[in-house]
Amino acid sequence: MLLLSVSAAWGSAFPLMKDLIARMPVADLLAERYGIATLALFALRPRCLRGLPESTWLTGILLGLLFGVGQTAQAVALHDLPSSVSGFTVGSYVVITPVLGLVLLGARISGRTWGAVALALAALTVFTLLSEAEGGAVSLPALAVTLLSAVLYAGHTLVLGNFAGARRDAYAVTVIQLGTIALMTGVLAAPDGLTLPRTTGDWALLGHLSIVACALGFLARSYGQLHVPPVPAAVILSAQPLWVTALAAVMYGEPLTWAVFLGGGLIALAMLLVVLPGGLLRTARRGTGPAPPR
Repeated sequence: MLLLSVSAAWGSAFPLMKDLIARMPVADLLAERYGIATLALFALRPRCLRGLPESTWLTGILLGLLFGVGQTAQAVALHDLPSSVSGFTVGSYVVITPVLGLVLLGARISGRTWGAVALALAALTVFTLLSEAEGGAVSLPALAVTLLSAVLYAGHTLVLGNFAGARRDAYAVTVIQLGTIALMTGVLAAPDGLTLPRTTGDWALLGHLSIVACALGFLARSYGQLHVPPVPAAVILSAQPLWVTALAAVMYGEPLTWAVFLGGGLIALAMLLVVLPGGLLRTARRGTGPAPPR
């Protein structure tokens, strides 16, 4: 349930960020978002960083770098992509996660997962070709950058799922990785100074992105993955594109085109292939991460 709530919170971030980056530089928005989230969690437990082993610091920093670079790449590409296309493309990390586990950790994956990879690639092709046929061409560079962010998110899932001290230091790791993202994006934003939201509505959007989607979302994920291995966790989080598409259509009137339906359907099918018994379970038990506690 925690991971499902994270999926909804992170899904809401796509259309809201697309709205805000029309009025704020990407680096400024991310620095403020993750800075507020870090301060909020640190204020709740100011002693959470005391006496941590070096491995916890290194893991938290690595997690922050992986997610921070992925988030920055995704936000920059969001300028040139509909929220729904961006959401489904990022959602393909549920398919990328077991493949990356094979490459980096030697985890075995099933034939179904390879089929899911083929479907995800077909979906990206549909997003490109069918969108052009509908007169709403999708930027190939933006799509490629968003796919890179999905790879980085998959790496983030694997690192978090294989961190030996996850149960003991979940809160501290969350604070460290959020602080790392805030520092990284703050360095990018510093030369031109920080641009703050100008209206009450924009501050409310930033508050939701910072506290709900970021601070509480990361914290819920850290605790949720104590009981769920990386690949199943990625599948649970894969409902995120559905939230993105629904909110983008309802709140901002983004059209639900055939490219979105067909491409999104292919990625959803790819996710199902991974989660069905014989696909997901075999991958989770043989491959990445510790088995869930009994």
